[in-house]
Amino acid sequence: MLGEYRDHDLKVNISGGGDVSCYPHLLEVASAFKQLNLPIHLGYTSGKGIDDARIAEDLLSLGVKEVTFTVFSTDALLRKKWMGDENPEESLKALKIFSENCEVHAAAVIVPGANDGDKLFQTCSDLEEWGAKAFILMRFANFENQGLILGNEPIINGLTPHSLEEFENLVRQLNKEFSFQVTGTPLCDPGNDAPFALSKSKNQEYLDILSEVTSEATILTSKIAAPFIKKIITNIGAEDLVNVVTADKDIGCLITEKDLEGIDLKDLKETVLIPGRAFVHDKRAEEVLSRDGVERIVARGPDKLSVDGEMSSTLSKKEVLKAELYAFQDLIEAINFFGIRKKINN
Repeated sequence: MLGEYRDHDLKVNISGGGDVSCYPHLLEVASAFKQLNLPIHLGYTSGKGIDDARIAEDLLSLGVKEVTFTVFSTDALLRKKWMGDENPEESLKALKIFSENCEVHAAAVIVPGANDGDKLFQTCSDLEEWGAKAFILMRFANFENQGLILGNEPIINGLTPHSLEEFENLVRQLNKEFSFQVTGTPLCDPGNDAPFALSKSKNQEYLDILSEVTSEATILTSKIAAPFIKKIITNIGAEDLVNVVTADKDIGCLITEKDLEGIDLKDLKETVLIPGRAFVHDKRAEEVLSRDGVERIVARGPDKLSVDGEMSSTLSKKEVLKAELYAFQDLIEAINFFGIRKKINN
């Protein structure tokens, strides 16, 4: 199938639209790839489909070298209650086997009052003891501005998720406390300075690589990204040409038409760049942001300007900086192309 092609970084990723541990033919699929002598990555599992931990040993014998495992908690009763895991003891045994014998990236959605506090520290202690390589914390979202855009909020009545500051402090605290790498989404990665490593003063020298901003535009972005982008725009000396406007949404990719309707149009220049993956139709974005009679050009910027904890945990500091430099160069080129050219005084 691969002919004579081989690459040291090549691996087989077994993933799909759901939890791979629930696939009835997972062992057969892994066995089919064993003949390639390539490492296998189980792209996502919560262990909920595991009713016998020995399947972990079978998968390891078939070439599984890396597992992404959503643990929630190493407390079996919490897994049963919050994840609906019918066999929590077996799934946790499987996680232990994987952690002891291959590269495990664990993950947990952090729900205040459920799996945080002492319970979270116990989960980290267990993962550390078992040998997990990394642990990513995912901030629980309960309200529309945190990312629930389908009209189904709140998920849990009366529950207030961690603030962004609380969540970032938790990530940093655990990263200092334990030997494995701890990252968070939507922020942060203490080891790689992501997201927006370019905003750090120690990395300012890299900004000289970027092209000059020559046009005026507004960058419309999320509450998380806005302060970082503002700092970078200031550090490249473009604050007189480019302003940053914040929508009431934590994550830029989930900005909707409704969010655009809440923007004060007086803050917008004649060109507005929205996140590349904003959840709004281009034509509607232009109509909503021009409803004051000013015909604005609304264009999309890069899909990403940085990397979150799910991606950055696999990258080096240089790789994070490289990704951001490429992204901000694309952003500047979009500003210069779609924006209003800077007026030159004679």
